[in-house]
Amino acid sequence: MRALPGEGPYPPGAVYSTLGAMPRERSIRFVSAESVTEGHPDKIADRISDAVLDAVLAQDPQGRVACETFVTQGLIVVGGEVTAEARFDVGQIARRVIRDIGYIKPDYGISFDSCAVANVMRQQSPDIAQAVLRRQARERFDRLGAGDQGIMFGYATDETPERMPLAITLAHKLAKRLAQVRREGSLLYLRPDGKTQVTVAYDGDKPLRAHTVLLAAQHADDVQTEQLQEELRRFVVEPVLDGWLEKESTVLVNTSGRFVVGGPASDTGMTGRKIIADTYGGYGSHGGGAFSGKDPTKVDRSGAYMARYVAVNVLAGGLAKKCEVQVAYAIGRPRPLAVNVSTLGTGTVSDSALREAVLKVFDFRPAAIIERLNLRRPIYEQFSCYGHFGRLELAPPWEAADQAEEILRALGPRRTRKAK
Repeated sequence: MRALPGEGPYPPGAVYSTLGAMPRERSIRFVSAESVTEGHPDKIADRISDAVLDAVLAQDPQGRVACETFVTQGLIVVGGEVTAEARFDVGQIARRVIRDIGYIKPDYGISFDSCAVANVMRQQSPDIAQAVLRRQARERFDRLGAGDQGIMFGYATDETPERMPLAITLAHKLAKRLAQVRREGSLLYLRPDGKTQVTVAYDGDKPLRAHTVLLAAQHADDVQTEQLQEELRRFVVEPVLDGWLEKESTVLVNTSGRFVVGGPASDTGMTGRKIIADTYGGYGSHGGGAFSGKDPTKVDRSGAYMARYVAVNVLAGGLAKKCEVQVAYAIGRPRPLAVNVSTLGTGTVSDSALREAVLKVFDFRPAAIIERLNLRRPIYEQFSCYGHFGRLELAPPWEAADQAEEILRALGPRRTRKAK
């Protein structure tokens, strides 16, 4: 018989055997992660920023963009820096994004055909430009310095086929499903704004079940709460969490009671305010930098993509069950200040040996990252919601497990210890 905290009279974490009266302690723990739909105000902002970036890269792959967006009821403000041989209409881009998301009526919180768009973008600082471009460098990969200082992290785990933590994977799938049933017309009363959250119960490092599932879905005024709760469970939760729901699982829908006023009418949105949902849901470490609206010379983006790429290949080589990669940069310098690799106690070789092999296989200079991952393309808008990692359906190059054998070769005969 299993007992979890808050269930029955037994102490938290105790497991009672039918063979005796004394409890055996079990390391039950709970991990939560959240996601939001594309209609959440912060995600509207992220998507507009990445749509502007894509518009520039489609015309000028060498273009420099650092775009941030602010969204409120009836108003979108797009600011930042751009230096490129490109012509684009910020207002047209923003309104297209709003329409694609589904904000087609003013009472949804904002509407593509009536909102105001302010473009306050300007040219990139010449101080930053001269630091990043190093034309006198001998090696071609040394001719591009890091676009900023910072620390980036990549993470991978064998919990799911996506090599992502289970809680954030389920939360993203729930958010995508909310958008899907709205677009398909299965639940006509749904509106674009929404949030999801999943708490997973673990026995040690083994996920047991979805302990608590939380949905917040914007809806029409005339739908009854009971209908909303029943249909969201049937159309959204059960199809996504099949196999992870048990009778002990709790499903909560719109715990505030009503969610009619949503989108930018209920809250402002800004680029970069959902960085944990963009990455690993709180697992591992986070350097703090946002991705959306930044061209790949900004290592906040390219460095994090590269770190994920390395972690994915470490797992693909059977070298660990978990891996976290850290890389640090100084603005204007092409070579990272530090690269660290940790298998969090699950590796088949020492972390120091693995780091040495990783540095033989992967070049962390920004120009090398951009070339290896083919990052000067207009691919970014599609990653602005539902996470930048684990998106196997989009086949991003940073998810490719194509360097695992190279890491193994670089390690040589040192692959002896079994993963824990």
